[in-house]
Order: sequence, then structure tokens, then C-alpha cells
Amino acid sequence: MANAVGFLYPGHSAEDDYPRLEGILNRAGADVRLPLVHTDIGEDAHRVDALLEMGSAHRLADRVEVVKQHGVEAVVWSCTSASFVFGWEGAHAQVRELSATAALPASSTSFAFAHAVRALGAERVAIAATYPEDVAELFTGFLKSAGAEVVSMCGSGVITAAEVGTWGKAEVLALARGGDHPDAEAVLLPDTALHTVEWLPEIEAALGKPVLTANQVTVWEGLRLLDRTVPCPQLGRLFGG
Repeated sequence: MANAVGFLYPGHSAEDDYPRLEGILNRAGADVRLPLVHTDIGEDAHRVDALLEMGSAHRLADRVEVVKQHGVEAVVWSCTSASFVFGWEGAHAQVRELSATAALPASSTSFAFAHAVRALGAERVAIAATYPEDVAELFTGFLKSAGAEVVSMCGSGVITAAEVGTWGKAEVLALARGGDHPDAEAVLLPDTALHTVEWLPEIEAALGKPVLTANQVTVWEGLRLLDRTVPCPQLGRLFGG
């Protein structure tokens, strides 16, 4: 039977990256299922108060039983901003509570980034964020708590996930290029509302270094929870390309 990881995804933006990821992985021989369930986000805003509510325990718990109906073996909160906004300790508490509610291994996209940076052996990273700068600064702090050196950070000032979800390849490439830094060993694009999966090899080729994007690392993290390693160059260097 195929391994299954469940994803709790806030609202509607770039959720179609998940079936795309599932298809790519299974063509690479993974035999996995990646069912996704939407959470009620409240207000769609990259603003601290709205993000704290978006990632609140009751909003996640409300959809846990639905995702468990898919026979999942782990669950991941597929949101970066509404996890790191709680801070290093608060994000840990969020994941512990999700795990307890689901009675399954659990994680979030913020920890996916931390673990992926470590897996690549990258010590210095650059952040190319869609968020306003104050929110992006909180991600910088989170990564520093994880032991990474953030050599540069740029925020794009986009308030809503809905707007980010409309961005195409040109905007994503511009974001990655604009956020790169000569000293960075990897570039991080931290918004799960951003479509990136189709263009990962092209983005990495343009920058000449590993690029970590939110939906990519979220699925990688789910597989990590199951001790699964799937070589898949189409999904970037993180997947062994």
C-alpha cells in the first residue's frame, strides 16, 4: 500500500502544487499519496494578528479528522507564516499539539525549511519572501534559532495569499533572483501560496545554487516523517538532483 502524508493547507492559493508533486514523485517510483485538506483561515492577510489566528490550534484541530480519513501516516501544517509567527518555541508547541490531536507524527512548513537547510549542508541562506518585511523578519529570526545564518532578506510587501497564488514563472524567477546573495549557499522562497513546483530546475539553474520553496520542502518534510527518501531531480537538489 502506498505511503500517505496528509497536509492541512490554509485557504486556496497554490494547493494544485500538491497533486503536481504527487504525480512527479510517483513517476519517479515513490508510490505515495499526498491528500490535502483545506483549513478555514479567517482573514487572508500576511499580518501578525491574522497569522496567529490562522495557525491557532482550533483551526488546525477542526480539520484533523477529515485528513485522517485518507489513511495518512503523518500530517503537516502546510503553512510557513502561520507557524514561524509563533516563534521557535511557539511553533514547536503548535506541532506538538497537532501531533497529539492527530495521534500521528506532525510538522509544519517552517520546520521543513529548517530541516531542509540542514539536509543540504547550507550554513548561509538568503530569503526571498512575498511577505511584508516585518513578517519576513520573523522568518529570519526563526531560521537563526534553527542555526542558519541569514545573509540577506527581502520582502515583497504582498498582503494576501490570494494575490501570491496568481504569480507565474516570470514573477517567481524575479523573486528568486532579487532575493539571492553572493554569499548564500541556498535561496529560500517561504510562501506556500506561491506556485513553484513546475519551475524548480529552471529556478535553480538561473541562480546556480539550491532553491528551497515552501510546497517543495513541505512534501519533503512529510516524507522525512515517514523515513522516506525519494531521489527526484525534477524537484531540485533537495530531492537529490
